[in-house]
Parts: sequence; C-alpha cells; structure tokens
Amino acid sequence: MDDPILHTGGCRCGAVRFQAHAEPHHISYCHCADCRRATGAPVSAFVGFRAGEVSLEGKALKSFSNGPAERSFCGTCGSPIAYSDRRLPDRLYFMLGAFDMPAYFRPTQHAYVREQLPFLHMPDGLPRHLKSSVPRSEDGTDQ
Repeated sequence: MDDPILHTGGCRCGAVRFQAHAEPHHISYCHCADCRRATGAPVSAFVGFRAGEVSLEGKALKSFSNGPAERSFCGTCGSPIAYSDRRLPDRLYFMLGAFDMPAYFRPTQHAYVREQLPFLHMPDGLPRHLKSSVPRSEDGTDQ
C-alpha cells in the first residue's frame, strides 16, 4: 500500500502550521510588486493546492486583504504563509519557502515578468507570462 501524500510547513516560530494531502496543481515564481512588498523578497515562489486538500492552523494566524487577494502570515514572527484570491475559488497558494522540505517543489513557470526587477536574472528556460500564470476573471467566475 502506498504511503499517503503529506506535505507540511509553517512559520519560523512554529505558531502556524499547515499540511497538504495531495500533490500541488501549480508551482510558480511571481515577480509582481505586490508579492515583493508582502514578502520583502525580489521574487516569490508559490505552491498551489485545492482548498479541500489542505489544512492551515494556529492561534497566531493573521491575514491581510488587498482587493481580491488575501495573504496569510504568522502574527507572532511575521512569516508569510499563504495567498488566496477570491477570483480563484477553492485554491490556496503556500509560500514555497514555508514548507518543511522546500527543495521538493520545483517551480515550472514565471508570472508577472513585466514587473520583474531588471537586475534579477533567472535563465532557467521556464515559460514566462507577462501577467498571471493562472487565468482570473474580475468577478471570480472563471477558473
């Protein structure tokens, strides 16, 4: 019998933990300015799952909404944890670096390369999208 899939992660201080019981449907770099400001990094990387495949818990879990986007973070140590977008129902994107074994998740594409910092060079041959790598509608009806 195969072992069940389990990917785990959390914040720096351990006050917030999450787990996913499936393989991700999406692994991507994001170069947008909003991700840079939310993480303080020149580029972010996300690992996406269906909401029913994950659990996220911790008394220190906080969130901040900006338009359709909601970002979760630890209210104790400040570690960014996850991203959701109301235009992408039933999807949750965890920060790749928040996983206990981040090397397992290799990004497959770049999003928002039109906002990529000019000094950041990533010659990895991956597909590059000028905007989002996930189709969205303004009202949340497209997936």
